[in-house]
Amino acid sequence: MRMKSLLLSACLSLALAPAAMAQSVTGSGVVPATAANSAERAIGFAANAPAGVALVVVMTDATLPPLDGVALGAAERTAVTAAIAAASFDGKGGTTLSLRGIGTYPRILLVGAGATPSSLALAEAGGKAAQELKSEVQPVAIAGAFGDVSAADVAYGFALGQYRFDRYKTVDKKAPPTGAVTFVGANPSGAEAAFTGRWKPLAEGVRLSRDLANEPANVIYPESFVARVRETLAGTPGVSIEVLDEAAMRRLGMGTLVGVGQGSPRGSRLLLIRYRGAGSSDAPMAFVGKGITFDSGGLSLKPGAGMGNMKGDMSGAASVMGAVVSLAKSRAPVHVVGVAALAENMPDGNAQRPGDVTRTMSGKTIEMVNADAEGRLVLADANEYVAKAYRPKAIVNIATLTGAVVGALDNSYAGLFARDEALAARLIAAGTTSGEELWRLPLHKDYAERMKSDIADIRNSATGQGPGASLGAHFIGFFVDEATPWAHLDIAGVNRSEKATSLVPKGMTGFGVRLLDQLARSE
Repeated sequence: MRMKSLLLSACLSLALAPAAMAQSVTGSGVVPATAANSAERAIGFAANAPAGVALVVVMTDATLPPLDGVALGAAERTAVTAAIAAASFDGKGGTTLSLRGIGTYPRILLVGAGATPSSLALAEAGGKAAQELKSEVQPVAIAGAFGDVSAADVAYGFALGQYRFDRYKTVDKKAPPTGAVTFVGANPSGAEAAFTGRWKPLAEGVRLSRDLANEPANVIYPESFVARVRETLAGTPGVSIEVLDEAAMRRLGMGTLVGVGQGSPRGSRLLLIRYRGAGSSDAPMAFVGKGITFDSGGLSLKPGAGMGNMKGDMSGAASVMGAVVSLAKSRAPVHVVGVAALAENMPDGNAQRPGDVTRTMSGKTIEMVNADAEGRLVLADANEYVAKAYRPKAIVNIATLTGAVVGALDNSYAGLFARDEALAARLIAAGTTSGEELWRLPLHKDYAERMKSDIADIRNSATGQGPGASLGAHFIGFFVDEATPWAHLDIAGVNRSEKATSLVPKGMTGFGVRLLDQLARSE
């Protein structure tokens, strides 16, 4: 009787129109998918520091810079210099020195960026300042020995570092520091132009990715994911949006993406965002992200401990969308297609069973032996569709794919798998520049033997122990033509952080937005 009820419920759910389906599964009392962002400090630029602010000084060594535009008299400078000497502060990257009771400033915070700092080091100094000042309510002024471009770098880091996600707290919620932050320098208009044109859109893209991954799964599911991205990109020049619902995917024969989501009343979606900047090439680069909005493991049910973190199993898709937002809103001269393969993997009477055989849109068959190896399944159809419909010059997949990559690389690197040496080199360089680093792992021809099926073209999981991250990557690559430059990024160890760093607060990291943004611009 129970099974009949489940099957009837599944059939009725599939018959519902998308809007009605969304209403039936969200219920009452759920916070809307368009919930406002938590408050952040407004970022501005000026030639002179406002009065009554906390002062941040970016340091490259132990010598206090001139600080034009900052009201710091001789006596105050002497006191700060003495404090620097007493604390042996040297201005190295990541170091700080907090001073109170000097002059009229409620607080003076010195933040080290290191000698001859890179753009990334300056951003990290800005992020460190944001982290240190998260409990300060008054406005902030930031100055240092930097020009207009460097000021924009520091502002970008501050924007990343001040991120917070506490919109659902109602008890003991700390008031956000809403006082504005002003970057002080001789050319504020130049600094503002550099920030607005390059770094502010990137910070917005990272924020979108983090928000999507931090949201609970009753707020972000395939349909609402699409709505959130549409809202973010509304009116952005050069952008076109394509969405395939389950009916469209079935007509195209996309059995793997639809199959993963068939145990949930929330229908799967394939979201494709094309951005074509002025002067860009005809063929786009495709970024294809795993978008499992919640992963229970399906009928191969995961253990209950830690399952709540599986709301972030769509981090790859979220970061693809964040990168497209950055590139489009900064009007970068690039041509990209961002793809989100969206499904909710749930156990149900209509869910896929281990042992089922599914078929991709190209006709390739898969023996689905593990319902918890679902990310590679949705990517199979997504890769085939984007290759046929958009003819990209390269495909880069990004996914929270395997626990094995965490065992190999912990949370220090994302795993990189690539068949194309030039693309691999560009990805590694982009990771170094952006601060989202990669470590290359092997794709050996022998892995094909481990994934062979007796009844289909390939299995979605190998039996026994083995190089799980590499085997998963091999499976994804099976659905990309050998002539197409292809790479896969396994971000399972870096999509979430248990502690804050200068640019990444605790929680979902948005890993991949900065990396893919840099990769697209590196052509």
